[in-house]
Amino acid sequence: MSDSHQQNYQRFIDEVKANRVMWGLRFGDEWVVCDSTEFEDTEVMPVWSTEDEARAQCLEEWADYEPFEISLAEFLEIWVEDLSEDGVRIGPNWDEELDGIEVDVLELVKALA
Repeated sequence: MSDSHQQNYQRFIDEVKANRVMWGLRFGDEWVVCDSTEFEDTEVMPVWSTEDEARAQCLEEWADYEPFEISLAEFLEIWVEDLSEDGVRIGPNWDEELDGIEVDVLELVKALA
């Protein structure tokens, strides 16, 4: 894990704790998920701590997607169970190349607690 990936992850934790929101990308009912680079047959949902960082990803194949706010309370009450059941990991504050840490949902919950 590179220092920049670790810094992006820590900034995600700090900003989500402070602002109580995170941002995913959505088009209609479809959310952006990517294939994991670490685990076979596993998807990762990238999320960002700011709307601007999420919006910066709305290019090329994701040009029709829009940043969508997910409150921390909604994430904890609804998303965690669904993502965990589906085996989806989280990609917090991935960079422009969609590179960064892939975190288990329950690990992220502990970091946000």
